[in-house]
Amino acid sequence: MSKTYDVIVIGSGHNGLTSACYLAKAGHKVLVLERRDTIGGAVCTETMFKSEEYPEGFRIDVGSSAHFMIHQTPVIKDLNLEKYGLEYIEMDPFMSFPVPGEEKVIHFHRSVDKTVESIAQVSESDARSYREFIEFWKRINKGVLKTFLVPPTTKNIVTEMAKGQMRDGSMFAKGDQVSGLQQIFASYEQVVNRYFSNSHVKTALIWMAAQSGPPPDQSATGPFVGWQAMLHESGGKRPKGGSGMLTQAMAAMLKDHGGEVRADSPVDKILISGKRAHGVRLQDGEEIQGRMIISNAHVQTTMLKMVGPENLPQETLRDVTNINVGNGFGMVIRCAVKELPRYTSAPDDPYIHNGLQMLCPNMAYMKSAIGDYQKGLPPEKPAVVAMTFSKIDPTLCPEGAHTVFLWAQWHPYEMQNGLQWDDIREQEAQKIYDVLVDYAPNMKGKLIDWYIQTPLDIERKHGLLKGNVMHVEMSFDQMFMFRPTPELSKYETPIEHLYLSSASCHPGGGVFAAAGHNAAHVVLKAMKKKKWF
Repeated sequence: MSKTYDVIVIGSGHNGLTSACYLAKAGHKVLVLERRDTIGGAVCTETMFKSEEYPEGFRIDVGSSAHFMIHQTPVIKDLNLEKYGLEYIEMDPFMSFPVPGEEKVIHFHRSVDKTVESIAQVSESDARSYREFIEFWKRINKGVLKTFLVPPTTKNIVTEMAKGQMRDGSMFAKGDQVSGLQQIFASYEQVVNRYFSNSHVKTALIWMAAQSGPPPDQSATGPFVGWQAMLHESGGKRPKGGSGMLTQAMAAMLKDHGGEVRADSPVDKILISGKRAHGVRLQDGEEIQGRMIISNAHVQTTMLKMVGPENLPQETLRDVTNINVGNGFGMVIRCAVKELPRYTSAPDDPYIHNGLQMLCPNMAYMKSAIGDYQKGLPPEKPAVVAMTFSKIDPTLCPEGAHTVFLWAQWHPYEMQNGLQWDDIREQEAQKIYDVLVDYAPNMKGKLIDWYIQTPLDIERKHGLLKGNVMHVEMSFDQMFMFRPTPELSKYETPIEHLYLSSASCHPGGGVFAAAGHNAAHVVLKAMKKKKWF
């Protein structure tokens, strides 16, 4: 007879492992099941490109790389992850913008003062505006962040934001209430245009905000650029040894508290009797019993495949089917290279390789890429974020070599004109690498090898439908109590004892761990009501 667990977690992504760790810490018997042969989901690092010249290979992230939002949560401290080998390296500056055609670079340091000094070299008025911008959004973010760490009901959102105001001062300065609300409901491009006039400053901020997904002119996305203020609070960081060291530390913590992680164990079905989940069946037919089931898989995969339409109320089935997953997001190439980029705009700059390098010369360039995407075509000239983490973490590669990761947007999953990703993946990857060469001509001919991830590749490897790394679109109608649907927004489902914990849920994607944190506390509360626990 199979073993019965208190909790079975489907998927070993960082949100699933976060939930598992909190539950194991509370004394519950937890099993995590991962479909792939390696754990970590989209926060995973693999060794690649071993050769005679480089026998030890390169440490390559196969999903998220830069860690920002998780440092705004209590997760790392609560789970004592440093004890289990997690060591973060500061990225300072956390992002840089090489100014096209000039020997200048704008650095966004953790220090606001140093950032203002850097902006002043291209615009003194924008440097002054940056302080005002950061101060305005800093007030708002303290309240909003509290809402990200609780289940999203209308009452909780208002209450937590109010608590933030009482604790940290008013959300808006006196007389700014109407203006403040207008900025929250504006597009992030409108917010940037309100404060800044210099095209380089505007492009840098808008390109960073675009990493959340929606285009710059979409309404109610103002907070995506407003999060810039929080980056000065916690900075950006990288786990030493690769992004996947976060999930490795979580797995070690889980095991230390009696939990289990099984790789290469894909779940086929969630077992349901009388509208109550009681276990899972693996693809090989093995059945495992669990009193509570938490799915860290994509919401549509969970509800439409693992649960199945036959077990869902019609309204739930309709709403889940109609969730806006979008049409792809971006693609990435993970490169082993012979040297670091030497940017024409900053050939000898000592800081530029410490964080993200924003390679998008102007707004017209960005909007051209968006226009191609909207036509169902890959961008002729992609907007790119370069990441050269081997500069601050030499453990990633052999001596004398480096890693360069190049993330690009916007790349549609479904394309027009009969285009198929498996046919064009290398030519589109070359386009992305050529953008780097445009900025840093020394990189021509310096590629050792690369690992390409198109939207289709991302879907295949990580189960992220249509290659959307945020799971579902981060539009206002799919945020807070609307994410992924109003019925499922509290991490509960109409199937008793089945819960959700993935980035499909509030507050969304990125290396945040808030969804896993919140789901764990919802389940812990439910377990206290059950005598058999």
